[in-house]
Amino acid sequence: MNLTYAGALSRAYDWDYILWEVRLKLLAAGFFIYLGVFLLTHWLSSWISASYRDLSAKQKVSWNIVITRALFGVQSCTVGLWALLIDPVFQADQVYSQQNWSWFHCLIAAGFFLLENVVVHVSNVLFRVFDPLVVIHHLFAFGGLLGLITNVKSGHYLPLMGLLLEMSTPSGCISFMLSKIGWANTLFWKANQWVLIHMEHCRTILAYHMWWVCISHWNEVVENLGFPYFIVFFMGLSTLTLILNPYWTYKSTQFLFSSVNKSFPNTAMKRESSDKLK
Repeated sequence: MNLTYAGALSRAYDWDYILWEVRLKLLAAGFFIYLGVFLLTHWLSSWISASYRDLSAKQKVSWNIVITRALFGVQSCTVGLWALLIDPVFQADQVYSQQNWSWFHCLIAAGFFLLENVVVHVSNVLFRVFDPLVVIHHLFAFGGLLGLITNVKSGHYLPLMGLLLEMSTPSGCISFMLSKIGWANTLFWKANQWVLIHMEHCRTILAYHMWWVCISHWNEVVENLGFPYFIVFFMGLSTLTLILNPYWTYKSTQFLFSSVNKSFPNTAMKRESSDKLK
């Protein structure tokens, strides 16, 4: 890809992101776009899926947010891979670089994670459940992107790599839905579960890459992000690397080889709550 094409792509998102009004509008747009996906998923599933209609209210919320998350994962993988492998600006500078298109997608992503936090906390209150790993993950995800809104000088490469960590969500969505409709013991489910496990390992490698960027440019990263934002980012990446990624990879692998009937609602919900609400 040449610089001329990169410039044309950037001009397609040519807004004044320095303005608070623009940033907040895009954050709100991300929230309401994915809220629309969430509600549309409920409507379509109620219309076409008997399995969905038989679910409890808590399971329906999980079904809808899993599908919404999978669509967000497709968006996140696209922009993350573009920054990682193609865009020459981010290839040249992994600390300070920004692009108009990266501004747009990071702000939309912040809106999505705001929605996820709302859904998680409202569900916790309504259904009297609480998963600390889920809560911690979503708070750090939103907090990390919130730093972009308050610090317009922050580079976008590391946040985009954070979005690329959503690479496991489409496979996680398929695994969850197949479990719900009673297809958890099929060859297709097992093949998808292998893909999910592979994506979990790729997440681990990507987290190490993010550490490498931070360690290689430590002073520059701290200066660029600002100390408060850096602390949030550092704590989130540490939690992901040391706790969340290993735990989710272990649970995905255990679920593949488990002898428990995966179509049981309680089993599926337990795993979804602890392992795939991310």
